Amino acid sequence: MANARDALLDAALAALTHRSWSAIRMADVAAAARVSRQTLYNEFGSKEGLARALVRREADTYLQGVRTLLAAPAPPGHNVAAVAEWIVTRAAVRPLLRALLTGAWNERLPEPRPARPGARPAPVPAQRRADAGPPAPGELVAQTVACAGERWAAGCELAVRLALSHVVAPPPPVTPRPSEPDGGHHGPEGAHAAPEGQWAEPESWSPMTPAITRLIETILSVETTSPRKTIP
Repeated sequence: MANARDALLDAALAALTHRSWSAIRMADVAAAARVSRQTLYNEFGSKEGLARALVRREADTYLQGVRTLLAAPAPPGHNVAAVAEWIVTRAAVRPLLRALLTGAWNERLPEPRPARPGARPAPVPAQRRADAGPPAPGELVAQTVACAGERWAAGCELAVRLALSHVVAPPPPVTPRPSEPDGGHHGPEGAHAAPEGQWAEPESWSPMTPAITRLIETILSVETTSPRKTIP
């Protein structure tokens, strides 16, 4: 029933783009996945079980992405910086991941709670794992760092925490200022003017700026050349 389970989770995730979790009905999820309501309840047991499974899959998908990036055929420092960049960009478009990484749940999201103590174990192995509850933000950071291995653990933790600072407090949006026909001052080539005389980044700007990425790579290079093999 793996295909049905994935279809149901996909349907629930798609529904979250239009409605809050409290407004989503199990019958609608089953209909969107083209399976029976009985199949849905067989897989997840309840709406809370579906919420736990949805968040558990989000955490697993995130960690698999981290492992894939760290295994890329590139210098390890570059891969660690790529993980930080990926965390920022992915969390920006995936509210569930953002909540997992920060603990900032809201009424629109299916904040999961572990199954009640003493509750009958779910018959589906994947659901038993989900019913244990998702990792807390600190646990998820630790699991991310563990993917980097002992040598790169300190640098990876630094990169992840820098990325999370962008997730928690992203830069404010910049509104371009209309061009000045009177020959007024114009900003750097390829950039747009911003209010209060500041200039936005070029159109190639991404949430984790190149300067931060270079900083991470520089710190990691210090780590690997330091006799202590640790970040000072």
